[in-house]
Amino acid sequence: MFPGLDLHDADPAADALTHAAIVDWCRLFTPLAAPDGQDADGGAGAILDITGAAHLFGGEAAMRAAIRTRLAAQGFSARAAIAATPAAAWALARFGDHGGKPLPAIVPEDLDPAAMEKLFAPMPLAALRLEAPAIARLGQAGLRRVGDLILRPRAPIAARFGPSVHARLDALLGRAREPISPRFEAPAFVAERRFAEGIARREDVEATILTLAHDLCGLLARHGEGARTLDVALYRVDGVVKHLAAGTSRPLRDPLAMARLFRERIEAAGEEGLETGYGFEMVRLAALSAERLDAHQPDWADTGGEASDIADLVDRLGARFGAGRVARLALQDAHQPEAAACAVAAARAPRAAAAEPAGDADALPERPIRLLERPEPIEAIADVPDGPPRRFNWRRVMHQVAAVEGPERIAPDWWRQGRGGRSEPGATRDYFRAEDTDGRRYWLYREGLYRETAEPRWYLHGFFA
Repeated sequence: MFPGLDLHDADPAADALTHAAIVDWCRLFTPLAAPDGQDADGGAGAILDITGAAHLFGGEAAMRAAIRTRLAAQGFSARAAIAATPAAAWALARFGDHGGKPLPAIVPEDLDPAAMEKLFAPMPLAALRLEAPAIARLGQAGLRRVGDLILRPRAPIAARFGPSVHARLDALLGRAREPISPRFEAPAFVAERRFAEGIARREDVEATILTLAHDLCGLLARHGEGARTLDVALYRVDGVVKHLAAGTSRPLRDPLAMARLFRERIEAAGEEGLETGYGFEMVRLAALSAERLDAHQPDWADTGGEASDIADLVDRLGARFGAGRVARLALQDAHQPEAAACAVAAARAPRAAAAEPAGDADALPERPIRLLERPEPIEAIADVPDGPPRRFNWRRVMHQVAAVEGPERIAPDWWRQGRGGRSEPGATRDYFRAEDTDGRRYWLYREGLYRETAEPRWYLHGFFA
């Protein structure tokens, strides 16, 4: 009985978020951190691939001690082990002190197979990560420890209990390779800075990002790549990890431009959004995606500066307001004027341009500077049924036509499918550029030919300068 025990309702969703946050924090020690499922006792863990990273913390023992100490400071009780395989480290962390003499928390990578078998032989079968029913059936056959499986012939056990038993045993003893699934894919290009004391001033954070941008661009240049998606991870002293993401409209390898993007993100977040707390002990800048970017030598006739300036503007606006809120118009393969263009993300500009309909811009028909969202009906009078309008009534005002050009006939898009897979019939339009006696120019059209309908209708669709 524990009379002072404090009880709370379980919250699996909050537990999952906390677990994910811990795994994200573990990337402070290595980019490859994978979540480990919940145990039968309610605990959850993380698997870290520390290949090539332990020396940054003074060796494997110092790294393990740092992880446990830091988690304890955050209020978490943790057991940690280091081994050559994920299965071996998992078993040591959970069953290394299971009765008898405690096993070492760090197993040398070059331990020979016989020594590995001797080390794990005393462990219960739960160390193999088998399901409870499988462990119970093995126990009924007198198999209760890992050593019992090691000593028995493989074929009879596989025939009775299935191949998964020895597959788990081989993973534990290092006979089979076992991949992990990191929470975040390790970036190909990354630069980071660690600090003995956390930095909390916004100016220090921005200066660090600029320094890292120079380092990252050096890596990108050596591989002939440019960043398309960037991420800054800010590791706070108290274990909280903040992420700032930025996308680019073209492959980017300019450190000043990268720093500007994140300055916009920080300004958009504000002081409260950055939440420096007690300061950041590590800042990591990574290129999550990159594309080929060849060196470019401009000459006196190079006109790429304007396009570059527009791309920089798009990137900065996207960093401040969100990439989805910065759009541009892109041409579409459609005859109807209201469907000839659509809004696309401005960051797609270089790719979208290649997909737009080809053609000579000078040969395109003249279009109004303002197109109404919806054509407005008008009453028009023509000298002959298929002729141009001589006057029209729009919004109860009569306009006398002084000059007119046309018609420009636009047929419906016959290839577009309606319901049931049949093409949409639509109606043919005859467009006219009309100028009234006051010098105002309109874009009018008659919908429907006389062979299509008995009463064609007239509409106003736009205005010319």
